[in-house]
Amino acid sequence: MNTTIGWREWISLPELQIPGIKAKIDTGARTSALHAFFVEPFRQDGIAMVRFGVHPLRKREEIELICTAPVKEQRLVTDSGGHRENRFVIETPIKLGQHLCPIEITLTNRDTMKFRMLLGRSALQKLEFLVDSSHSYLIGKSLRKEYPPKKELSA
Repeated sequence: MNTTIGWREWISLPELQIPGIKAKIDTGARTSALHAFFVEPFRQDGIAMVRFGVHPLRKREEIELICTAPVKEQRLVTDSGGHRENRFVIETPIKLGQHLCPIEITLTNRDTMKFRMLLGRSALQKLEFLVDSSHSYLIGKSLRKEYPPKKELSA
């Protein structure tokens, strides 16, 4: 039996220590994409790795998470605007509700986008999710509380 999710959902990326990020469920995108405001390749014990920074919450640039992961490959990706970009691809588990499954994710700067992550159809097929485009957050509660509250400006 398949699980139905909304067109946007809160997910976590436990191996990357990202406790919560709002993802747009995008059946038009083949590959999942994660916002990375910098991407630095390096080698560790002969293994190709990548270090990257994530601002997991939109409009909260003071929250910076620095992540590292093995590089699965580099891939030429065409975005919805027709722009082609060579991106690093990592594989890491995502947690959506009670579901935990490793998926491929490309790293790209999504500063100008409303969502810091896209969950593409390859991941949806692997997770066997159905998407109800008329609803949001069907499977999980907000994970925004996993981050410190925004500090008020002092007078």
